[in-house]
Amino acid sequence: MTKRQILIDLIHFLLKHLTRTIYAGMENIPAEGGVLIATNHLSRIDIPVLFDLPRRPDITCVITTKYKKNLLIAPLAWMAGAIWIDRDIADFGAIRTALDVLKKGTCLGVSPEGTRSTTRGLLPGKSGIVFLALRSGVPIVPVGLSGTETAVHDLLRFHRPHMLATFGQAFTIPEIGRDNREAEMQRWTDEVMCRIAVLIPEQYRGVYKDHPRVKELQNEKASG
Repeated sequence: MTKRQILIDLIHFLLKHLTRTIYAGMENIPAEGGVLIATNHLSRIDIPVLFDLPRRPDITCVITTKYKKNLLIAPLAWMAGAIWIDRDIADFGAIRTALDVLKKGTCLGVSPEGTRSTTRGLLPGKSGIVFLALRSGVPIVPVGLSGTETAVHDLLRFHRPHMLATFGQAFTIPEIGRDNREAEMQRWTDEVMCRIAVLIPEQYRGVYKDHPRVKELQNEKASG
């Protein structure tokens, strides 16, 4: 048994027995092939929740290099095969690694916000995930997490946290021409974030709460 499989089994055991974690909409995740899982980021518990994803046990993630010196997170990230990224620079090495992973057919989790939200609401998304989707040609599956932000607090008080991961429909980003490229990259970044926003309660939507695209997506969902 590999170190990664030991880690998967351990996370699964802990989540099953210490939490009430629900995965909804997993049929929206392609069963095989490269795919980007775009998630909001509320807590350090987010990664274990996604790592226990029943549909795609091959999932790995992008994680900031600031955790390399964390005695708990660093060894777990190595065991999981996470991709380290320095968010203070244009980390082309991490980008190349992520593209290689996707092209090999692996599931990769990314937080477009780039950091945990301390307000629980969505922060402005960054365009890195759009770049990865365009260069790799893989679909994006949005996921909205809720309940993870209070999980540690609940566990320390011997309460089982209730956590929910809701997956939306997969979508692909068409090729973007050179004309008005920056605006188009921003538009698709907003599209990713709005698709995450409709999967979480309104109080979690942050800067996208009143975005017109969120209302459009909600109407599409209601009508269809």
